Amino acid sequence: MHLALYMPDIPQNTGTIMRMAACMDLTVHIIEPTGFRMDAKGLKRSGMDYLAKTVMQRHADWAQFNQWRLDNGKRLILLTTKASRPYCDVKFDSNDIFLFGRESVGVPQEVHDIADERIIVPMKKDTRSLNLAMTTAFIMGEYLRQMDAFPDMEL
Repeated sequence: MHLALYMPDIPQNTGTIMRMAACMDLTVHIIEPTGFRMDAKGLKRSGMDYLAKTVMQRHADWAQFNQWRLDNGKRLILLTTKASRPYCDVKFDSNDIFLFGRESVGVPQEVHDIADERIIVPMKKDTRSLNLAMTTAFIMGEYLRQMDAFPDMEL
């Protein structure tokens, strides 16, 4: 189960997402370049000791990531404020990879053009967007629910 961050800008968001991924047994793909060093203080602070438990794959650029995706038969699901289809209306598949854009500018049009699905988290009309880490939690929670793939809990 995979999610990808397209050239993330904010280390605190990336650290929080990596922490969630470690807890939910998800693989995080980082499409470089990032807007920060991967040893950034904010990344370490928000990811805490979960960073060492996160399965992460780094890709030098979009072309390398997209080739990996195609080679592995992954359907590209793009989260974007420019979509009109709510995430809860999509039937996900085990071969999906979810792509989250840069906090500052999203993804370029060429990425929009090749996405297999473009989805959005529904929000009030007078609001623009959610925090990236919150958005990933919404989407990945629904994906795990649909796949019946939440990790076993230790009680």
